[in-house]
Amino acid sequence: MTHLPRSILRAGDFVSDQIIALSPTLLATASFSGGIILLVSGAMPVMPHRIAWLTNMLPLPVMELSHFFASLVGAALLVLARGLHRRLDAAYVATAALLVLGIVLSLIKGFDYEEAALLALMLLALLPCRAQFYRKTSLFHERFGGGWFLAVFFTVVGCIGLGLFAYKHIEYRDELWWQFSMYGDGPRFLRASVGVTALVIWLSIADLLKPARHDPPPADPAMLDRLTPIIRDFPKTYASLALLGDKAILENAAKTAFLMYGVQGSSWIALGDPVGPATEVAGLVQRFREACDRFHGSPVFYSIGKENLTAYLDAGLTLIKIGEEARVSLAAYSLEGGDNRELRYTHRHLGKEGCSLEIVTPEQIPQHLAILRTISDAWLSSKKTREKRFSLGFFDDNYLRRCSVALVRRNGKPVAFANFRTAGKKEEIALDLMRYGPEAPSGIMDYLFIEMILWSKQQGYQWFNLGTAPLSGFERRSFAPAWQRVGAFIYSHGEHFYNFQGLRHYKEKFNPVWEPDYLAYPGGLGLPQALLDVTALISGGWRGIMTK
Repeated sequence: MTHLPRSILRAGDFVSDQIIALSPTLLATASFSGGIILLVSGAMPVMPHRIAWLTNMLPLPVMELSHFFASLVGAALLVLARGLHRRLDAAYVATAALLVLGIVLSLIKGFDYEEAALLALMLLALLPCRAQFYRKTSLFHERFGGGWFLAVFFTVVGCIGLGLFAYKHIEYRDELWWQFSMYGDGPRFLRASVGVTALVIWLSIADLLKPARHDPPPADPAMLDRLTPIIRDFPKTYASLALLGDKAILENAAKTAFLMYGVQGSSWIALGDPVGPATEVAGLVQRFREACDRFHGSPVFYSIGKENLTAYLDAGLTLIKIGEEARVSLAAYSLEGGDNRELRYTHRHLGKEGCSLEIVTPEQIPQHLAILRTISDAWLSSKKTREKRFSLGFFDDNYLRRCSVALVRRNGKPVAFANFRTAGKKEEIALDLMRYGPEAPSGIMDYLFIEMILWSKQQGYQWFNLGTAPLSGFERRSFAPAWQRVGAFIYSHGEHFYNFQGLRHYKEKFNPVWEPDYLAYPGGLGLPQALLDVTALISGGWRGIMTK
């Protein structure tokens, strides 16, 4: 027995994979074509000899109803084509049922066996592709879209126009609506046209009145308690942002890893890489991609590191750099040296003014909440701003009860604070919610950072995370990717909207190691929408982008 060359087998596998991947689009086209066939058939006269043959077998009411419902089935197939294109499981089942019904009605209404054969071929092509239609959502919750509405509208109008042309020799009179006869093709066309038009109008109104899509709920306290050990063992501090309770959670099957995400518009935005063992990252990325696909969302991974980039590429996502993260190596950190002269002066000066650092443990937080809230409210009022969310901590009693807080006192009175997140076996530590009151002296944030860096070093932590500088570290050369050139331009000239360069320069004072920060998205023209949705999610909605 001869074996085919591997190149031919690989080519065959490639073609097979492409056909499978394109099957929803091809079947959607077939469904739309089947709808056109039934509508055109309903608009045209039936061959007289076939009617004469059916007269001896079927009563008149059966033929009348079959003609009317065949046209409705045609209109329904036009609409279901959109669901097939979106891989909806309900659309698959409904289309298969309607094709069977269309085959039967085609034979009854005028023994159109050619039409029935075409519908049967479409059904045979559809049946083996069940696995491609996996999105678990209701057809009535699926947005139809303007382009599809126009396609359906012009198809229906075209078929009605074809029917009017076919029966132009028949003079219109009111009695035609109530005329029932074996050879009454014109009256049957009028009644079917009204039915089809009514169906399309009803679907259009139902789509316009459709409620907003339900977003996945955020994690409840019981889930957060279960996730706490995973967060505690993870080597990066961003994992603790899950404890804010404002994000939905997707876990792996063994519940040993998770990713956190929020939904803004059509974007499902995951924060950071999946949290848990490195072996679970690729599986969770794929699982999240499938969940987005199932509920017709667009997957976006915001602020991911360089360690797992292949997992996102394997999931078919596109990567772009969005900034750089600053991390201070604590083992080598020191305030000595000429470069740290300004920091040494601030630290000593505020120390002489009576400033000191106090570490408040989670058990002690409840008795400090009132003063912390007073400081936070005063800071928000002075800055004329409101809380950010998602990727940043915000003042929430339940969240702070799970954290430790660095409290700065001036002559015994609290004037500033920052909660901090720790990760792994002292791999990393980072400040989160940073606030100071009106009585805090100038340079208080520098003092807080210096004290916390020195304290973290003393406690044996390896890295102090200063957070990300957006749009920094981009190439400006002409051969750099387009997004990097745009980002570099915004970084250089966008100070009116955001202090990009100032934030970078502030973090540079602590001599950090800069590491790239990435965003993964589906590619194509989806980048502007992904960036806008991320910004809106962090800002608390579209209003938060435009106002403080």
